[in-house]
Amino acid sequence: MASVDTTTNAGQLLAAASGGRRRLGDRVFSRTAVLAAVTILILLAGVAIFLLSEGYPALTASAADLPEGKTFLDYVAPLAFGTVLAATLAALIAVPLAVAAALFITHVAPPRIALTLGYLVDLLAAIPSIIYGLWGIFVLGPKMVPVMKWLEAKLGFIPIFQGPASVTGRTMLVAGLVLAVMILPIVSAVAREAFAQSPRRLQEGAQALGATRWEMIRMTVLPFGRSSVISGAMLGLGRALGETMAVTIILSVSGAVTFNLISQANPSTIAANIALDFPESSGLAINALIATGLVLFAITLVTNMGARWIIARQQGE
Repeated sequence: MASVDTTTNAGQLLAAASGGRRRLGDRVFSRTAVLAAVTILILLAGVAIFLLSEGYPALTASAADLPEGKTFLDYVAPLAFGTVLAATLAALIAVPLAVAAALFITHVAPPRIALTLGYLVDLLAAIPSIIYGLWGIFVLGPKMVPVMKWLEAKLGFIPIFQGPASVTGRTMLVAGLVLAVMILPIVSAVAREAFAQSPRRLQEGAQALGATRWEMIRMTVLPFGRSSVISGAMLGLGRALGETMAVTIILSVSGAVTFNLISQANPSTIAANIALDFPESSGLAINALIATGLVLFAITLVTNMGARWIIARQQGE
């Protein structure tokens, strides 16, 4: 009887010791995760405080003291418009292509081709943005000139193709295409991972009931990955909102607020304007550029919050 008690006590001690180690590991992991989350919040708050403190003088300055003699709202409005226009155009082009590529890689292509194609798509994210800008201005832009002239001739009644078409290719349409190529690997990678994890039983069940491959994808794969596609699209949109060098190189900036995508007159973006004007700015002009960075920070924050709200609704349904 005593030996049984000794064995029982030893087992209890061993279980308690192992349980204590597990609890210690859980505590370390939990505290590390909390520390990482708090660190990110502190960094974001630090960036916001810096932008607000350095940009505040421009926010309260009179129009006579600001660049071009405009109020800050008049100064930043065309830049914010150009930023949103370029990023939205890029997302509208990139998201359907990225979703199609992800579906092809995960559910259509043979394994070897899918693996190679996945690597090639991901490789697009490794190309520096300045290379994209040079490609856009020297290759894509000239190639798009005949296309833009055709759009002006055939679809000129639509405001976005009203023209006159640019003869250099340095237009918002070319900038949007380049941004679309830049964000495509981000959106495709997120969508590809989601589509690859869609439940195999649902796919096999749909095919067993007589569904074609496209019907199976439409009924099982796309609904399962909908929230991930939205997340990837918002990540890509955020990347396009903050892009600097490619847009700076490509766009022929006039400061106009226009939806015309093929004309030589284009609105600039906030990031491109900062890159162009910062080296020659001083005094209150620097504060004005930092204040425009605060506006870009707010646009990105609102975009991400809107994405989280959409995803929460999708998951709630």
